[in-house]
Amino acid sequence: MTTHQQEHQTHRNRSLQDTGNGKLEDGTHDGKSVVQVHSKRNNIHLSLLCLLLGVFLIMLLDCCRSSSESWVLLGSAGIPIWDWSSVCVVLLFTVLQMVLYYLPVGQVAEGKMGCDGKHLKYKLNGLYAFLLTVVLLLVLWFGGVLRAGAVMDKIFSLVTAGMAISLIFSLVLFLCPIRTPSSAHVTYDSTAKPLLKFALGQSMDPHLGIIDIKHFVMVRIGFIGWAMMDLNYLLTSVEMKNWSLSLLLVIVFQLIYILDFLIDEGSVLTTKEFTEEPIGFIMILGEFIWIPFFSSLPVYFLLQRPNSIHFLSAVPICLLFGIGFLIYYLSNEQKDGFRKNPNDPAYARLNTIRSPAGSSLLVSGWFGWVRHPNYLGDILMMFAWCLPCGFTSVLPYLPALQCFQLLRKRANEIEESCLKKHREAWREYCRQVPYKLLPYVY
Repeated sequence: MTTHQQEHQTHRNRSLQDTGNGKLEDGTHDGKSVVQVHSKRNNIHLSLLCLLLGVFLIMLLDCCRSSSESWVLLGSAGIPIWDWSSVCVVLLFTVLQMVLYYLPVGQVAEGKMGCDGKHLKYKLNGLYAFLLTVVLLLVLWFGGVLRAGAVMDKIFSLVTAGMAISLIFSLVLFLCPIRTPSSAHVTYDSTAKPLLKFALGQSMDPHLGIIDIKHFVMVRIGFIGWAMMDLNYLLTSVEMKNWSLSLLLVIVFQLIYILDFLIDEGSVLTTKEFTEEPIGFIMILGEFIWIPFFSSLPVYFLLQRPNSIHFLSAVPICLLFGIGFLIYYLSNEQKDGFRKNPNDPAYARLNTIRSPAGSSLLVSGWFGWVRHPNYLGDILMMFAWCLPCGFTSVLPYLPALQCFQLLRKRANEIEESCLKKHREAWREYCRQVPYKLLPYVY
């Protein structure tokens, strides 16, 4: 990525869910900022997505289980689809994260400009909330209050509980929209049905006290929830005494990925989902069930179908993850540094193309290799934590394949925008750097 790319880029695979928004246009109405949403999806598509996302996830989790176990529609025999204790677990986790949002630690960062001419402010203490949540989990486990295996046995009911709470959360937000002086007014065209507004949302930046709801569900529910599922799976393996090197590799890789995101939590404030899209049922549902349960699918797969790998096999897998992480980190460092100070001596040897928009496009360094090296780093890391699962099934590779598809789509969106902005300079850049994501391949 270069200085020319849009501010609403993805942070790693932070935007794994596609809310289905089409074009969004900004304007003013009665002195207030207006966001006009044009959806490409009709009510049938949205209804199917809302209803079947959780069902599809449960079926994926069920397919991970051993083929020798008895199976029934929407779940293996003996595993409940609904359980009130699971509802309590999801509610307690949500309330805990709301309380931890008020921790008097972490910096307050400024985000996008609000309608009142002031920058929106966000409390960035996700890392501290995560660490305290981990400590609480371990205290409960060591104290015998929590049995990790019992939580995993309720995996299907946890998904349905997340669906129910997402539905209630979204209904409250839809029926009682929270609007502040800084929030943009979201409008739809005259043909839009209530289901469309409910699914995609009619609030841009709703706040509950100091809690920005969009930031809360993206970071605290989605990413910290993902980490908690990984840790619970790890504790389950300890209880079952079937932990393995392959399981440890996947969990460690994913926790490094999540920790890096939480350390750089402010990067989510510039993503497209955060700055341009309203928050509705699809976004909330994705953060409550898709990010925590689908992203941790390779770990769950290994618990159900253990796969032993030799130490020597782990070495190239670790190297692949490390290379991916370095490509992601160093390319972003180069992009951010060049954006802040193009005249820094550290970038004196880098070749650039002057754009009619007034900025310069990097055509050497990481961005002379491929046009989106940070996305390449993402893809390498995700495939690295799938490899310990072996090749007996495609299931543990589905999150990485989805990530590749979404990043490819996002790269195309960014390039269309850059072509409009930089015109001939962008065409020259593409001529000099012909590959988007994979050198000599794509």
